[in-house]
Amino acid sequence: MTIVLGALMTVHAYPFRADRLDLDPKYAELRAGEPLSRVQLPFGEEAWLATRYQDVRLVLGDPRFSRAASVGRDEPRHMPQSRVSGMLSMDPPEHTRLRRLIAKAFTARRVEALRPFTLGLADSYVDAMIAKGAPGDLVQDFAEPLPAAVICELLGVPFEDRDRFQVWSEAIISTTSLPPETIVEYYQNLFGYIATLVAKRRAEPEVDDLIGALMRVRDDDDGRLSEQEMVQMIGGLLAAGQETTTSQLPNFFYTLMTFREEWERLVADPALIPGAVEELMRFIPLGVGAAIPRYALEDVAFGDVVVRAGEPVLVSLASANRDPDVFEEPDALNIQRRSNPHIGFGHGAHHCVGAQLARMELQVALTVLTQRLPRLAPAVPPQELTWKSGRLVRALSALPVTW
Repeated sequence: MTIVLGALMTVHAYPFRADRLDLDPKYAELRAGEPLSRVQLPFGEEAWLATRYQDVRLVLGDPRFSRAASVGRDEPRHMPQSRVSGMLSMDPPEHTRLRRLIAKAFTARRVEALRPFTLGLADSYVDAMIAKGAPGDLVQDFAEPLPAAVICELLGVPFEDRDRFQVWSEAIISTTSLPPETIVEYYQNLFGYIATLVAKRRAEPEVDDLIGALMRVRDDDDGRLSEQEMVQMIGGLLAAGQETTTSQLPNFFYTLMTFREEWERLVADPALIPGAVEELMRFIPLGVGAAIPRYALEDVAFGDVVVRAGEPVLVSLASANRDPDVFEEPDALNIQRRSNPHIGFGHGAHHCVGAQLARMELQVALTVLTQRLPRLAPAVPPQELTWKSGRLVRALSALPVTW
């Protein structure tokens, strides 16, 4: 639906259609004819929507666009109440301070050291599926427990508490799947749980997990990481670190089954898997729509369009990743794509801090599934699959499979 205001401005109702993992053709239309367009989300003020790759990178990476300026504004959003806080509502240098502290604890070495552990877990879940017999559910039997176990190991969170924090994590990605009072309750439960873990860890700071590392970093930096910041940071990593990968794993498989020849290439040549992960991150529109606007701190020109100071801009990563000016045959899945500067993990100061962890988990998952279950296939037709609704990210409720 569009709303025409006079003869000068068209305001598009947003988000656009999000059916399964299809990207609405409206994005291509806007990229070609109206790359910076006006949109109205279900809640909040009107915004600009950037759909071209170069414009999206500019908004995400240019200091003239601010997240901190959203505080106190009726920012455009998918849900009734704004729930974005902490680092996602900060600009440098405050954001840089916290990001640097995370980087000291959340190192590539620490993530890579988890690869053997993750491989062992993935193998064990496949063993259990085989022992139980087909059909299995790739969501419940594999995609849900694997990222949860890995993020628990990384952070130092008891895996046996998974049933609780996986429920609470829904609050972070819910738009309408949960009532507002339940969202508040789940946030309180999640952060209260993390605060208890942090308090317990003070008695054993030598433990080599991320909670312990953050506590040591905080102490080394004269308390520049407050207790509240630490709790919010760990809670966010726990929830987002398992929720997004849990959604993407079945999305990856669903897409590879749609392009079965690409699955067969991975079965035949596992060396293609790292590139396949990057291509699938580019190709799959994980988000239902653009979120987390940036506010212009001064007038900024995008060709003939000027974003005025104080106006919010949303960016579509999914649309940018299908820009034909950057990607050859952008609507085709090509796991052997040579040039792939996708921004599936974002860009700029707020680039996903867990990108390396997600890459490692997705690589391991594809390796184990293609090599252990090369004939893996959906047990039901695509039209019979159920997709979750009322959430910021696209995800299957279940994915019955045979092998």
